[in-house]
Amino acid sequence: MLTLKKKLAEAILCTLNEKNDAHGLDAEAISGMFEYPPDKAMGDLAFPCFKLSKALRAAPPQIAAMLADSVSIPEISRTDIAGGYLNMFISDAYLAERLGKINELGEDYGRFDFGKGKRIVLDYSSPNVAKPFHIGHLGTTVIGHSLKMLHEFAGYECIGINHLGDWGTQFGKLIVAFRLWGNREAIEAGGIDELVALYVKFHEEAENDPSLNDRAREEFTKLEHFDSENIALWKWFIEISIAEYQKTYKQLGIEFDSYNGESFYSDKMPAIVNELREKELMTIDDGASIVNLDAYNMGPCLILKRDGSTLYPTRDIAAAKYRKENYDFEKCIYVTSAGQSLHFAQWFKVVELMGYEWARDLVHVPYGTVSINGEKLATRTGNVILLKDLFAMSIDKVRGIIKEKNPELAENDEVAEAVGVGAIVFHYLSNSRIKDINFVLEDALSFEGNTGPYSQYTYARTCSILEKASSEGKIGALTDEAERELIKVLARYPERILDAIGDYEPMIITRYILDVCNSFNRFYHSCKIIGADSEDVRDTRIDITSAVNSVLKTAFKLICIKPTEKI
Repeated sequence: MLTLKKKLAEAILCTLNEKNDAHGLDAEAISGMFEYPPDKAMGDLAFPCFKLSKALRAAPPQIAAMLADSVSIPEISRTDIAGGYLNMFISDAYLAERLGKINELGEDYGRFDFGKGKRIVLDYSSPNVAKPFHIGHLGTTVIGHSLKMLHEFAGYECIGINHLGDWGTQFGKLIVAFRLWGNREAIEAGGIDELVALYVKFHEEAENDPSLNDRAREEFTKLEHFDSENIALWKWFIEISIAEYQKTYKQLGIEFDSYNGESFYSDKMPAIVNELREKELMTIDDGASIVNLDAYNMGPCLILKRDGSTLYPTRDIAAAKYRKENYDFEKCIYVTSAGQSLHFAQWFKVVELMGYEWARDLVHVPYGTVSINGEKLATRTGNVILLKDLFAMSIDKVRGIIKEKNPELAENDEVAEAVGVGAIVFHYLSNSRIKDINFVLEDALSFEGNTGPYSQYTYARTCSILEKASSEGKIGALTDEAERELIKVLARYPERILDAIGDYEPMIITRYILDVCNSFNRFYHSCKIIGADSEDVRDTRIDITSAVNSVLKTAFKLICIKPTEKI
């Protein structure tokens, strides 16, 4: 699908090439130069010619005049030169064509196929087993799955991996806690909440009795040596945890292709260590085995502790090599907190030093931290808000609003869950992923302004209109500026998809949804739709509503929100 900016960029490139003035620019670079003017009187698209002035040795207004003829295409009704800007106005013919194309393609509008035949591996969510799924896990989960949906929308085959934290000393702690204070019946009944309570109690007791930490290390060592009783407990803890996590994933509409966690790579790490030795990349530093990265302005990458046990980099390198060999990925994307950026930079560099060209295909997508009313999250102190509790609060609030505004709504519970869960996800993804978020519940659960419920309600409004009327599919003349402005916003959808994929940024889609909703609601209040003055105008406005419906439906799915037809 060729976006308007890309078509204009190719036309400009053609003119520059004719004059032998392209100076190494390509259509992609030129496309990125376009701007959307803040005032529609300045055009729908603007091309700043300042950036070409030095290369072309000409004043920006001269360049704008030179390029004006190159953009004389049916999609552009007229151009203006304002200083160093070439301003372009989109034609009604193009808007009508776009509207027809959107309704022709339906939910395939905005879809690309440049990923066809290529595979993307995404590592996200990845909670630590036997710990609660709290608000701190929301970022990796919804950002990761949104990136999966976006890449699939571009034609890629995507493999979603939930790299569970299912190995480590914490299991020694849990085994000790279970044997001292737990019982099977209570855990079967209480699930992961009981495991969390045991984990918190262990740390409380260990403050007064440090010997508990020694016992925990002993139990984990037994686990590493496949002690049958500890292995059985460990597997049981994992089963209980995954069963609980899947309840949350179901609410979010998320499924994974693999739950292979850290333990899966235990038998694959010795080969990585041997390879590092054979390639003379590993050295001994104070008893630990490291890869020195001083030459790359990074601290050493730790491979083995003094006692010979492995660390996170060893496991991650083993996992990456396994995934390359088994999935032959185009890219392997890791969605984790920004606090792990150095860790990923280090082991990515180690993979590169090992001679693997696919090291360049490893991508870390960092996101900011989440705090609750300014306080840091911590499982061991119990300072967390569980996602299931947060979702329940939001769902209850939505249910109350529905009962007040639409008591006859048959799908009350289903709608309340879709809108309530969507409110939390939308609130989170409305922020740049790299931004630290202080999660204030009152803001998250607000149903006023640019929120998830507002967007869901707008979608439901389009469904209601389309339920009452249909058109003959013949697009007549555009008679109101609100119609034009809305179609212009809809026409940008493919462009926003590309931006979101290129920047690994779901916020671009969330903000775009708000743009569509705001523009549609201005159109709704400005233009009669079903009661329009003529049949042609009525049909055109129904087609516009149908296009909004299709775009919002697919865009919601791209950010892990279930669209609902009634609220």
